[in-house]
Amino acid sequence: MPKFSPQSRARLATCHSLLIELMHEVVISRDCTILEGHRNEARQNRLYDLGKSKVRWPHGRHNALPSRAVDVAPYFAEAPHIRWPDPKSPHYARELGQWYLFVGYVQRTAEEMGIAIRCGADWDGDDLVTDQTFHDLPHIELLHREKI
Repeated sequence: MPKFSPQSRARLATCHSLLIELMHEVVISRDCTILEGHRNEARQNRLYDLGKSKVRWPHGRHNALPSRAVDVAPYFAEAPHIRWPDPKSPHYARELGQWYLFVGYVQRTAEEMGIAIRCGADWDGDDLVTDQTFHDLPHIELLHREKI
């Protein structure tokens, strides 16, 4: 059974308890790694400057403590452990497909647990991924209406 590394557990510990609960349920069936939970001001603004975030500090869901967002990636035992989809790669469709399957699993798990989330793979939640202008496949955030 997959389990989180100490580094993933430490990153996840900076997140809201519902995200912790969700990710612990996800990792039971889908090996994954926690990339980031809480972001401090310097990190948030750097990601904004690099175009990897659309908001500056303190307006990101990662900026709260505990964080209301987590970045998580499917993890593979063989290298490379994280497969970032590269449009130039001959394996792009497969790599992208693996991410979308993983995000779908996270969404379904959250739904079964009664946790309302939004994913960076489908910001508007319409189940169409082709209408996104900003793709953030690892991003999972709590919505305001989640269970307490």
